[in-house]
Amino acid sequence: MGGQGQRSVRDRPGPARLVSSKRVSTARQSASGLGLAAQRSAIDAFAESRGAQVTARFTEVESGRRADRPELAKAVDLARLTGATLVIAKLDPLSRNAAFLLILRDAGVRFLACDMPEANDLNVGIMALVAQQEREAISRRTKEALPAARAAASASAIWTVPPRAATRRQ
Repeated sequence: MGGQGQRSVRDRPGPARLVSSKRVSTARQSASGLGLAAQRSAIDAFAESRGAQVTARFTEVESGRRADRPELAKAVDLARLTGATLVIAKLDPLSRNAAFLLILRDAGVRFLACDMPEANDLNVGIMALVAQQEREAISRRTKEALPAARAAASASAIWTVPPRAATRRQ
């Protein structure tokens, strides 16, 4: 997916080298392991289908909206230094920030997403903008829902005092 003159995973002689990057947003998601396991499975299946070898794996527990992503930066640096391809399970969770994804695209590192392995620069640009729009919509819906959730929690707190706790206060 890189610039002109760069070869894809399929075009490289011998087993292609991949550097994988996985991410979940919260410690709770990390602790469950389900999201990370699904991402690893997708990356491993992709590597096997292409006869490629995953040479390094990086995992982050970070919000996708954060620009400072130390593990992703390490993965990008390693891919650049070794000529490997950076691989992720899905394009949209990489970042819901269009500028960040486009900067990554232009960083001189080949990268691809298992869910869109044939994507070109135009596809990536469009997906980046769609992903950013979705991040903004999620943020807006969350902000709009918070007052109602707070009001519901406040109202239910009045009625959820256990009977024993009420009698102990007397």
